[in-house]
Amino acid sequence: MSCLPDPWRRKPLLTPVFAFWAVLPLCFLAPSTSLSEILDRGAVAVPMEEGGMFFSWRWSKKDDPKTTFHLVGVDAQGARQPLNEQPISDVTWFRHDADGASERSHFLLVSDDGHGKQEISKVSTWQQNYHSIPVQCLPGYRMGDASLGDLDGDGNLELVIHQAKQPRDNSHSGLTGRPILDAYQLDGSLLWRLDLGINIRDGEHYTQFMIYDLDGDGAAEVVCKTADGSVDGTGQVIGDAQRDWRTLDESSKSFGRVLHGPEYLSVFRGSDGKVLQTVDYVPSRDPIDGWGGIGGNGNNDPYGNRCDRFMACVAYLDGERPSVVMCRGVYGRIVMVAWDWRGGQLRRRWVFDSGIAYPPFKDASPFSGMGGHSLSVGDVDDDGRDEVVYQAMTIDDDGKGLYTTGRRHGDSMHLADLYPDRPGLELMLISENEGHTVRFQTPGMGVHDAATGKPIWTHSPGIDVGSGMAADVDPTSPGYEVWGGPGGLRNHLGEEIAPAPRHSRWALWWDGDLLRELTGRGGIYKWDWNEGQEVLLQPLRSGGSLERPCLSGDILGDWREEILLPAPDQSHLRLYTSTIPTRHRMACLLEDRQYRLAIAWQNVVYNKPPHPSFYLGHGESQ
Repeated sequence: MSCLPDPWRRKPLLTPVFAFWAVLPLCFLAPSTSLSEILDRGAVAVPMEEGGMFFSWRWSKKDDPKTTFHLVGVDAQGARQPLNEQPISDVTWFRHDADGASERSHFLLVSDDGHGKQEISKVSTWQQNYHSIPVQCLPGYRMGDASLGDLDGDGNLELVIHQAKQPRDNSHSGLTGRPILDAYQLDGSLLWRLDLGINIRDGEHYTQFMIYDLDGDGAAEVVCKTADGSVDGTGQVIGDAQRDWRTLDESSKSFGRVLHGPEYLSVFRGSDGKVLQTVDYVPSRDPIDGWGGIGGNGNNDPYGNRCDRFMACVAYLDGERPSVVMCRGVYGRIVMVAWDWRGGQLRRRWVFDSGIAYPPFKDASPFSGMGGHSLSVGDVDDDGRDEVVYQAMTIDDDGKGLYTTGRRHGDSMHLADLYPDRPGLELMLISENEGHTVRFQTPGMGVHDAATGKPIWTHSPGIDVGSGMAADVDPTSPGYEVWGGPGGLRNHLGEEIAPAPRHSRWALWWDGDLLRELTGRGGIYKWDWNEGQEVLLQPLRSGGSLERPCLSGDILGDWREEILLPAPDQSHLRLYTSTIPTRHRMACLLEDRQYRLAIAWQNVVYNKPPHPSFYLGHGESQ
């Protein structure tokens, strides 16, 4: 099993050297073979409830094991005072319990690689236990899904957030607001705004946006579906600004839907939101009644429900460079199109199409109806190239079907190294069984070998399971535990070992151990495996769902994960980070390719937490 963590061991203390005049470039994180993102230390200082400050920062796979750190406070007159008496060598955090931290104008983090090379980074100082990011929320809108990337190539991550007004599920008719994508620096500076216009219906199945450095120039691009009247970050209109393609007949089942007019795919420059290229979206929606299948309730429709189910991801299909994959369809016909952004041009790499089928779908492809409301990307066959895991089926790096599990449509899935004693990755699936599809007796939940799709264990045939989670929450059981549907918490054999946690939608690494915590109503919870119940660790207030945050991942600071939530009044975003000490030091999780790609696709439909390609849980060697 591959792993990022360095061995936990006590290093000899070194004499600190503070060469403040030798300020070196902050772009210290060398990219791995296929990752072009270059980040700074992401150092933060967070006030603790009991007083003092908690500091944390990134560790890189590139860092020399001998690297040590020093923290320095700087007052308003520029006088510098070291905060730590001895170099920090085994962890990437520090508690400063002394009074007077608030009197310092700022802090500096000094790294020493043990070979005479020093780098100095400024620390972002927070005023409370979360970082407030002011946002410009339009009247009637709410802050929704977010993504991140280095939009301008300066080594700092920026946010892109989706504002939504009256978003709709595809199964419901009605008008929506115009989807808005805003780019912000973490200080709240608005970089640009994309207005996707009235001809893009708003909703979690419609509005997928990919933020990623697709051409390796150090700055991320933005890719999303557009239409007549979409406006880029510089005010340029895409297509015909005068056309309104919506169905406006309130008596029609298609009311509010966009079933006519051109569909586009656009690439935008990350620094200013300028549209760089627009091409026809592939495939088109037609035939509108050609997207049904055996997924879900096994039906079809002519009014635009199934034809407009979209997903998207980024994958390293050649093992070296990223491609963006745009997807359409889940319940029946499924089409994926891989695009390369090279030299300022979009080029189609391949198209996967399961084909059109009509009731009773006897001649449908075995890949038809195998989509879900989430996806994942990973190198499941260990050939160095990524595959797209599309719920119950997996598409190989060449655009050909690798396998189908036959599990049909589901609302949740998790791709990770669930069981470290087994080679490779595992795939946890839940399945939807409703209407006449119950006859298939599809397992409601199960775990599969991600390389072959073969089941490791399954349960609850014919049962409709709505949500499920995979995370290591119990150290007495090897590997990850999973839960969802009938029964309780299940181990690597599918055996029930405890009652299931109440929360089954989101997990994150928050406290100091390698077990994962859960989010739900009220805050962040720790699973008490002895008592079989959740214990509140961190109260949180939000103007959105804690089970589906705007964004969550290893955004800054040490390896633990942050959570981004809208404020109750939608005036700002709140970025929370852990201030709990940890004995573990490991590289920034964004340096793991599977994890970084999971951050890119996290905004897609039913958002899911990111999982790295390696086992990160209790018992991992530190």
